Amino acid sequence: MSMVERSFMGLGPHGFHRVVYYEWGDPANDRVLMCVHGMARNGRDFDFLAEALQDEWRVVCPDVPGRGKSDRLAVGTDYGYPLYLADMAALIARLDVEQVDWVGTSMGGLMGIMLAAQPNNPVRKLLANDVGPYIPKAALERIAGYVGTDPRFPDLAALEAYYREIYVPFGDLTDAQWAHLAEHGHRKMDDGTVRLHYDPAIGDPLRDLDALEDIDLWPVWDAVHRPTLVLRGADSDVLDAETAVQMSQRGPKAELIQLDGYGHAPPLMNAEQIELVRNWLRS
Repeated sequence: MSMVERSFMGLGPHGFHRVVYYEWGDPANDRVLMCVHGMARNGRDFDFLAEALQDEWRVVCPDVPGRGKSDRLAVGTDYGYPLYLADMAALIARLDVEQVDWVGTSMGGLMGIMLAAQPNNPVRKLLANDVGPYIPKAALERIAGYVGTDPRFPDLAALEAYYREIYVPFGDLTDAQWAHLAEHGHRKMDDGTVRLHYDPAIGDPLRDLDALEDIDLWPVWDAVHRPTLVLRGADSDVLDAETAVQMSQRGPKAELIQLDGYGHAPPLMNAEQIELVRNWLRS
């Protein structure tokens, strides 16, 4: 089996937009795993995980609007969780399934938490990768330092070097994995230069550093009643140790696994992390 690229039209406040998603495995399999990426990433981040798990799951990995091959939104202020969640609900309807398992990294994890907190939600099991209901302002300021910037690079090698610098917390990726991130994380311009494969406007909510505050979504977390696993990079600044422990004690009382040698966020690309995900989803 191999990957198939599909799309659907989502509806936002200012019209329709095309959402691209990548589907792996048997399209008739009713065991569906949704894998949703972080703020400045895209659905191809999950290629290694999806390829490994497609024997048991129909794995679906969307490009959230403004990222990857999905449309950029006409109005930058539309980038936000209300639109993202509406798109994910439309995607689940498109898949024609009653339930999904959810693996979400960072922003994708918050989306999963928000969906799983809703009445009558379709989430069967939830894996939140290095994110929780409390995010300190300092972490948002660090992310604001690179998300939504629009650097230009002379070639793909220069962009890969940039990724290796800003994504040090991803840990010990192989050369092939760094090359994969660069290959699916760039747009080539007419003059031969290379840009990041996202709309810089996705970073607009973080622009006003004076207005940034800690994110506190504990009431949302407390409304989740699904089997939940929280992965934490031991060096993460987005999911601090105290928050992770609280997540195991309230709301869904998540199982908590800490991964040494990673910050924000464990990339779920190596065999050990992939088997961790597989075994938990099976359990």
